[in-house]
Amino acid sequence: MKLIVGLGNPGPEYARTRHNAGFMVMDRLADRHAKGAIPKSRFQAMTVEADLGSERCVFMKPITFMNLSGRAVGEAIRFFKLQPATDLLVVVDDFYLPVGAVRIREAGGTGGHNGLSSIDQALGNGLYPRVRVGVGERPSGGKPANWDQADYVLSKFAEDEWSEMQPAFDRAAKASETFVRRGLAAAMNEFNGNAEAHRARQASKAGPDGAKPAPGPVASSQTTSQSSTQAPSQKAE
Repeated sequence: MKLIVGLGNPGPEYARTRHNAGFMVMDRLADRHAKGAIPKSRFQAMTVEADLGSERCVFMKPITFMNLSGRAVGEAIRFFKLQPATDLLVVVDDFYLPVGAVRIREAGGTGGHNGLSSIDQALGNGLYPRVRVGVGERPSGGKPANWDQADYVLSKFAEDEWSEMQPAFDRAAKASETFVRRGLAAAMNEFNGNAEAHRARQASKAGPDGAKPAPGPVASSQTTSQSSTQAPSQKAE
């Protein structure tokens, strides 16, 4: 069995935000492999099960809010008696990669991502594979210098970014499928080359003066305030 986890925040106010890229990839996987299935509420998450070849898979969207994602992942890992290094794949937004890029790592640090930090804490280390979906500033990643990190990842994609994210969600879903069917090494070999090609394409789109396209609109101050003060588990950094 494989556990595929997409990170995000529940609720309509977070729809189409950068921080919910993992949720959107889970929606792609569920639509492809369990179309019409009713998600089950378990492990403090919404889950859908499906068969990919000989492997049974659980597609998971934690509903704990980002900062407590590890609670859901830890419960499922213990229940199914899985080994994180081989049986878990986490799909996560990464603003260090530009919008639309997809890259796979076999392990790593959190990069300041609270969802990954929570999973590391629940599992005791960061030794699990992850699919990183780029949501950062074009062409090379990162955030605008005058933006707070939490504001940026909670902001919605601009329309041109949103159209570019659609094939990225598909690539991340395909990378997850490759991980399940052919293993981590095959997924890394196939999709990490695509990430480098995407980075080169984005760099070529920069204007002659090197200017970068403007990012999407900032999340509303009401949402940011609620995330930061009323419910700490919702804060995204």
